Amino acid sequence: MVVPPVTLAVLAAVGVGIFPRFANYSQAWSSALRIPPSALIGLAAAAAVNIAVGAWPLQAALPGLRYRPAFVVGQTSFAVSNTVPAGGAIGLGVEYDMLESYGFAAGPAASAAAISSVFNVFATLFMPIVGILALLIEGEAGWNFVLIAIIGVLTVGFALGAFAVILRSVQGARRVGRLADRAVNATLRRLRRGRTVDLAGKILDFRSGVIEVMKRRPVAVPLSTLLPQFTSWAVLYVALRGLEARTPNGFSLSWPESLAAFSFAAVVSFIPITAGGLGTVDAALTGLLAAFGATGSQALAVDLVWRTATFVPQVVVGALMFLLWETTAGRRRHAGGRGTTTKS
Repeated sequence: MVVPPVTLAVLAAVGVGIFPRFANYSQAWSSALRIPPSALIGLAAAAAVNIAVGAWPLQAALPGLRYRPAFVVGQTSFAVSNTVPAGGAIGLGVEYDMLESYGFAAGPAASAAAISSVFNVFATLFMPIVGILALLIEGEAGWNFVLIAIIGVLTVGFALGAFAVILRSVQGARRVGRLADRAVNATLRRLRRGRTVDLAGKILDFRSGVIEVMKRRPVAVPLSTLLPQFTSWAVLYVALRGLEARTPNGFSLSWPESLAAFSFAAVVSFIPITAGGLGTVDAALTGLLAAFGATGSQALAVDLVWRTATFVPQVVVGALMFLLWETTAGRRRHAGGRGTTTKS
């Protein structure tokens, strides 16, 4: 596996052009290497939990899928998506191929991917609201944060409302689709010389694919998608506390501050430059941690430890899971065809 060229370019721009302007790499690495053993144990435990819960969103979105194949598919897809050129498209193809080997047709697999994608967006947009609420409860947020929270609540509420209308009825889905067509196509006609898109048709197709799952699992799907956000933040918080314990010029960020910094940085992953926001999210997270009181070098150290603990293990585990699949379910499917596969 190789890192995509675009990702390398972004990492170089962030690592060489941005971080050195306000952080010292030698100080950051020195701080990272001084994490006490107790914090390392906690970091390893938090990272393990973060990996373990990653299978649940796919399980919730695909009824009948058991934990082990969900874990194998999810980790492999993560590794491929984040380490090869055009990884997002390739990772989706690998995911479909693996699910087929476990006995799932392309239709349910596509529906599961659509559900996971939509609710991942909802979860990422919801987290900043949680972060600001935590700051408000602890008395650490000003009116600027209150304004952001109000905007966030309105945005998420609008998105969830549109989603509920789509699920409620075909007529509702058509209405949402027509409104989306008018809004998007008005812009596209100017930018693309009359070209338009049929969002109404796509929304109806989406509804037909996800309606049964959402009727059966209206709570499990959103909760399972939201949980990995919190476990990833937990890794960051453990790293923060471990670094604070051994930093000469001590710094102290509260858990609401760390949650707010993590949540707002995660939104940057929507910028479609690198898979998983590698580099871009790190720059945002480092800047936000510094804004809450850490020095540039301290914030960079926290980000380096967090990124290492959340990214590297999942890539390694994903590669191992792909090898496991190739020697088990993948081999059975290639040898005997779809009729020999199971969902176990």
